Amino acid sequence: MKIKEFGVEIWMNLYENNCKYNLAETCTKSMTVNELLKISQNKDEAINEILNMQMSYGDIEGSHKLIKGVQSLYDNIDINQITITHGAIGANALAMFTLIEPKDIVISVLPTYQQHYSIPKAYGADVKILKLKPENGFLPDLDELRSYVNKNTKLICINNPNNPTGSLMDEDFLKDIVKIAKSVDAYILCDEVYRGLDHEGSGFTTSIADIYDKGISAGSMSKTFSLAGLRIGWLVGPKEFIKAVNRRRDYTTISCGRIDDYLASIALENVDKIIERNHKIVRENIKVLDEWVKNEPLISYVKPKAGTTAFLKYDLDMKSEEFCIQLLNSKGVMLVPGSALDVEGYVRIGYAFSPDKLKIGLNKISEFLREQKC
Repeated sequence: MKIKEFGVEIWMNLYENNCKYNLAETCTKSMTVNELLKISQNKDEAINEILNMQMSYGDIEGSHKLIKGVQSLYDNIDINQITITHGAIGANALAMFTLIEPKDIVISVLPTYQQHYSIPKAYGADVKILKLKPENGFLPDLDELRSYVNKNTKLICINNPNNPTGSLMDEDFLKDIVKIAKSVDAYILCDEVYRGLDHEGSGFTTSIADIYDKGISAGSMSKTFSLAGLRIGWLVGPKEFIKAVNRRRDYTTISCGRIDDYLASIALENVDKIIERNHKIVRENIKVLDEWVKNEPLISYVKPKAGTTAFLKYDLDMKSEEFCIQLLNSKGVMLVPGSALDVEGYVRIGYAFSPDKLKIGLNKISEFLREQKC
């Protein structure tokens, strides 16, 4: 099977350990295990549980405690509609492994996480790309989507909140997409790894799994819950789909780690505390980024409504990879070039870490931009 190399992951692997200011990071400021256990207020009990935990495979499809924790993030989901995966990357891959056959039609938005279009193409699907445009607020054009679907459409892939643009589809917009999918009996796979990080209200926009009987939600502990190192994710969807996923995961995952599962379940028992922490980080930092963009003449963007990333358009005559490499070499600041997301003329920035680090990095970018104008 031939598959396109994963642009963002290759870029991150090349540079994230060789920069001074990593403004490419997408996870809300990562927690230590100690921080997590302090939040839980059961540190001694948890440590004792881990020290006495037998290192068997554990619960193959995820512990009951963790599955109940995931269930709490949704409105109308039965525990038989949930399975635990190796991160959201494992969730997305398993969903496509389960659903996609050669010659199926798959529709994916762009920009998005590359799995959503490269994996189906590698399986022999006819992949149609729905480009997100700044004039539409980086939301899908519904008329264009309607024109793409037909009776052979198996899957529509969306990303909400969107990475890299931070655009957000509300419940009414999602219901419009559901109507389109229903018209051809297609599944919708919604990558919801940034769900919980809306910049207003509770933070939790509606999940596709709660409003569509063929809606599939992929989530994880990484972005919203600051625990990427656990490598715990999940799929939520129709019972028969989850049953089929679990038969395929036997070939790819068997089970996730017992300690990872245990710590993730502790985190989901303390959702409110973690969300409060992370809303403070993201909602304060987007103000810092927004003020910088307003005062930087060579940069423009559609202000994100959710998530931890923004897609910055720059007014310079250079390719995005050249922009990012020169910036890294001269100022030590790491961004992600739009070309790694198959969109040129943009760079992706993350803003979910220390505000001091963000401010320093933005100042360094401004220095770089002034030097390019000279």
